[in-house]
Amino acid sequence: MRIGVDLGGTKIEIAAYADGRELARQRIATPQGDYMATVMAVAGLVETVESTLGRRGSVGIGIPGAESTQTGLIRNANSTCLIGKPLRRDLQTLLQREIRLANDANCFALSEAVDGAGADATSVFGVILGTGVGGGIVIGKQVLTGANAIAGEWGHNPLPVLNGNDQTAPACYCGRHGCVETWLCGPGLQRDHATITGQSLAPELIAEHAAAGDAACDASLQRYEARLARALAVVINILDPEVIVLGGGLSNIDRLYLNVPKLWVPHVFSDTIATRLCRNHHGDASGVRGAAWLWPEVAQ
Repeated sequence: MRIGVDLGGTKIEIAAYADGRELARQRIATPQGDYMATVMAVAGLVETVESTLGRRGSVGIGIPGAESTQTGLIRNANSTCLIGKPLRRDLQTLLQREIRLANDANCFALSEAVDGAGADATSVFGVILGTGVGGGIVIGKQVLTGANAIAGEWGHNPLPVLNGNDQTAPACYCGRHGCVETWLCGPGLQRDHATITGQSLAPELIAEHAAAGDAACDASLQRYEARLARALAVVINILDPEVIVLGGGLSNIDRLYLNVPKLWVPHVFSDTIATRLCRNHHGDASGVRGAAWLWPEVAQ
């Protein structure tokens, strides 16, 4: 049995799988700003699922950050209470077994590469467009972690090819300005629309209004699409993936899949572009599924 845990900023989700079947799933709110309460909540979910099913499983956990290759402490986490903490060590002590940790975007990419939108591809770049912006690389159904455990972190590169529509570079929580994440996350789209129009609308409402013919909302999505296309063109030029899969709340905007591949053409260093931009198959479940997939199915 394989157990996956998606440790997010607002919710913790757990699911158990065996023989290709989902055996159990549960979701709770994440304790806010409390590291030890979060650790205990994760361990408690694992113990509850195993007790209910009467089976012990391998445990994989997706986190909104990464584990330092030098210290084993968590870094680069949107959930700041995790930063500087020995999350793997503490969970292994509580659960009395080895666990595997991975960035949540890596888990998303792995899930979609194994049996999702990128199942037929050798190389997949998984993109999270939500409260933040993340990325994961899967080659041959295996997550590429990288020498510094930051493979796929395109969200903290500067937005490329700035133009007149790109106002003063926004500040990023990482300490820099103008990161891709600041432009392409949900709050970034909302901020950009408010800056231009003076109207604060949630991203899903911007998309709804644009579809209904609102010119200002349509213009905001056009700016967003152009920025997303330029940022993904850099990924294509470096990684050259067969498939790019979008996840997160903004991946539900249908027009992205038609417009962005047209807009990245001038920025990709090739006369033909075979890379496909795809919607995810597993939605919110991809994070927890990918965490479980960090272990082979034979693991006990």
